[in-house]
Parts: sequence; structure tokens; C-alpha cells
Amino acid sequence: MLKALENISAFYANPTRFMGLASRLHGPLWALAVLLLAYGLYRVAHVPADYQQGDTVRIMFVHVPAAWMALFGYSFIFFASVTALIFRHPLGHVAARAAAPVGAVFTLLALITGSLWGQPMWGTWWVWDARLTSVLVLFFIYLGYIALWQAIDEPTRAARAAAILAIVGFINVPIVKFSVDWWNTLHQPASVSRLARPALHADFLYPLLIMGAAFLVLFLAITLTRMQMEVLRQRLRVRARAGASENA
Repeated sequence: MLKALENISAFYANPTRFMGLASRLHGPLWALAVLLLAYGLYRVAHVPADYQQGDTVRIMFVHVPAAWMALFGYSFIFFASVTALIFRHPLGHVAARAAAPVGAVFTLLALITGSLWGQPMWGTWWVWDARLTSVLVLFFIYLGYIALWQAIDEPTRAARAAAILAIVGFINVPIVKFSVDWWNTLHQPASVSRLARPALHADFLYPLLIMGAAFLVLFLAITLTRMQMEVLRQRLRVRARAGASENA
């Protein structure tokens, strides 16, 4: 199985082959993202009001999937950076750079919706507890990663520096994930990813999972589109340098 994955990875390491695959996946991914998002929002609109939170509970269906994508997005960047830095996969840096702004937006969305949800529940917009603070740190790491790409003009040096930052910054992902277990926080513990029966009632659980799937496919669709754009930009830079050399 691992050998087969390595062969597939090596085959699509060629940018031309990757662009061919991406062009075939582009439309179906976006269509699936739109359909899942529309169906998820429809299900959310028909969720009953919570006996304690009332209609405020509907914020959960954006906040929780956004938080999932914040962690998934950075994990994606980490593994892409490892692939690029250690295994020299030519598309690793492209994938990591493409995913960074997408993950940052989902992280910001999680912070904003968490604040909106926390104010009526906790009586405050923000508390410096472990979960909220570690997610804020994750957002700053995203911003630092993006800024590092912009700060270094030479693409190879920028890619290497950004990959090192991504790998070092990954230490914050388990901190975010397990902060509610390691420290006493206001934030509730996991309600879905429990080995026992999930704490959420089916009326809330299924719409939440649908929205999670919608956000995941949306993340993949946007990242794939950004990867295509980055490959095209690289080709234009190569042609521009070639033209400049011919004219010199």
C-alpha cells in the first residue's frame, strides 16, 4: 500500500501530470463543495433550538467545522513541507503555500464565531484560556508562514525557510487539540470525536458532520485551485527569465 502511494506521488510529481489531474478534479470538487454546503446549511436551518442555548447553538455548525479545518489545514502544510524538505517532492512547497491562506481564513473564522458564541454563553467575548489562546497562536503562525514567503525574494530560500517554520510550528497543533484535556478551561471538551457514544444528539450531530464534510471539500477545492495558479505562475516566471536571457 505504501509503495503504491509512493508510486502515485512520484507519478504526479511532474507538474504537467499534476495539472492534468487537477483540471479533471477541479469542477467535481467545487460542485461537491457547493452541494454539501447548501445541504448542510439547509439542515442547520431546520435544527431545533437548544434547551439551554436557544438559536445561538447554530453558531456551532460554522465554528466547529472551521476549527477542524484550522487544524487540518496546518497539518496539511506540515506534511507537505516535510515531503518537500526531506523527500524533495517538487509540489510539496506549492501545496503548502497554497493551503496557508485557506487555513488562516478558517482559523480566523473559528476565532470570530467562537467569540460570537462565547459572549452569550460565558458573558464575555474573549478569555485567555488554553484553547482560545493556542488557536490565536495558531493564527499568528499561519500569518508568519505567509509573511515569510513574501519576505524572501529568492523562491528556493523562501520555500526552505517557510518549510522549517511550518515543521517547527506544528508543535502547536497537539496543544490546540488536547488543551481542554491538559488544562482547566472554559471551553468544553470534545463532543464528537469520543471513543464512546458522541455527546451530541443526532439532530445536531448529523448536520455538524455534513458541514464538516462541506468545509473539508471546500478547503481541498480552494487549495487545489491555488496550486494550479501557483504552477502557472512558476511557468510564467520561467518563461520570463528565458525571454530575458535570450534578449540579453
